[in-house]
Amino acid sequence: MSAAPRVVVLVPAWNEEQVISGVLTEIMTVLEGTADVVVISDGSTDATAAIARGAGATVLDLPVNLGVGGAMRAGYLYALRHGYDYAVQVDADGQHDPSEIASLLAAAQDQGADLVIGARFAGKGDYEVHGPRHWAMSLLSVVLSRVCRTRLTDTTSGFKLTSRRAIGLFSREYPAEYLGDTIEALVIAARSGLRITQVPVEMRPRAGGTPSHNPLKAARFLMRAFMALSIALTRPRAALVPPSKETA
Repeated sequence: MSAAPRVVVLVPAWNEEQVISGVLTEIMTVLEGTADVVVISDGSTDATAAIARGAGATVLDLPVNLGVGGAMRAGYLYALRHGYDYAVQVDADGQHDPSEIASLLAAAQDQGADLVIGARFAGKGDYEVHGPRHWAMSLLSVVLSRVCRTRLTDTTSGFKLTSRRAIGLFSREYPAEYLGDTIEALVIAARSGLRITQVPVEMRPRAGGTPSHNPLKAARFLMRAFMALSIALTRPRAALVPPSKETA
C-alpha cells in the first residue's frame, strides 16, 4: 500500500483580517489533517499573520508586498524545501471551496498532471463575467489552449494544484508581474513540458474585503492580460531541474 501524498495548501493573503480566520477554519475542517496549511502574509499591515498563526497555520510573513506572484513563489520555495508532493493555491478571500481540492488531486493522480486548474467556466456553478473582461478571458482561453495543448476555459483562475515537478519549476520561475501568476505561469509550464489539465469547480462570492476588479477596470484588465501573454510568449524556455537537484 503506497503512502498518501504530502500536500500543502498555500494561501496568499494581503490584509485579509476580516475573513482569514473563517477561510482557514473551513480548509482545516474539510481536509481533516490530510494537508498542511501555509499562509503567505504578503506584507500585510493588519492582523492577518497573527490571526493565521492563531488558527494553527504556518505563516510566511513577508516584510513587503510582492503581489500574488511573489507571494506564491515564496510558497513554492517553501513547498520544495519541505518535500511536498503537491501544492494547492487557495485564495484568502473565501471564493475557493476547499472541498474541491479532492477533485484537483484526483485529476493530478489519475491523469499524471503537473498543473490542475480549478475552472469556473467548465460546466459547474453559475459564475459569470461580462463585457471586455469576458471577451479577454475567452480569447485568452483560445490562445492558451493551443499553447498548452489542452482545452482550457479559465486561464486566470488562481485555484490550482501543482505537482512536485511544477513546484520545483515555479520556485525558480514563477512570475511576479500582474497576471503573470496565471497567464504567464501557464506558458512557462507548457513550454517546460509539464502536463496541464483542468477540472470544473464552483466559485463563491468573496467573503469580505475589496474585489480586485470592477467595471471601470475592465479595459485595463484587457490590456494587461494581453501584455502578460505577449511577455510570456517571448520568454525563453525554462528548463526543468531533476528532483534530486531541486531538493539538494
